[in-house]
Amino acid sequence: MDTKRIILAVSGASGTVYAAALVDALTGREDVELHVIISDAARRVLAVETDLSPDALERGAAAAYSQNDIAAPPASGSWKHDGMIICPCSMATMSAVATGFGHTLIHRAADVCLKERRRLILVPRETPFTTIHLQNMLTATQAGAVVLPASPGFYHRPETIADLAGQVAGKILDQLDIPHNLFKRWGE
Repeated sequence: MDTKRIILAVSGASGTVYAAALVDALTGREDVELHVIISDAARRVLAVETDLSPDALERGAAAAYSQNDIAAPPASGSWKHDGMIICPCSMATMSAVATGFGHTLIHRAADVCLKERRRLILVPRETPFTTIHLQNMLTATQAGAVVLPASPGFYHRPETIADLAGQVAGKILDQLDIPHNLFKRWGE
């Protein structure tokens, strides 16, 4: 079985429940090696939105990195991996990705994904979008990223917030060809 090395970056947007759903889905799997980067702003948002600590998002990771560690492996194109998820992706992070501004490890690792033509999934949770947000999403998409807004579907008849978060997490994992059972697919 091939192991996929995946980076999960959590930026300071609302929607840390989606990152938690991804960690739950990827933790303990033999086919995934998870690497986590949590921004300082995400640590604050996590405390406001949930009862989780940053340790809960880092618990199943093979490695966790500080946003300030720009010498960490994900900052280099020579460090091989199978994709990066930024979930949630703040509009500040979206802007950094769209403009190639590599100020933090999250920004630099995303820039490396684009230059190396690796999968990069950006999960904005903001609403409504300004013209600037939309232009940044278009620029990131044209550079090779997938913009996957945290917009859960309802055809699977969710009953809990975890059901909604799981459906979004499943859509993200689909982009990385990682099998899951997080929601009932249309027509099944």
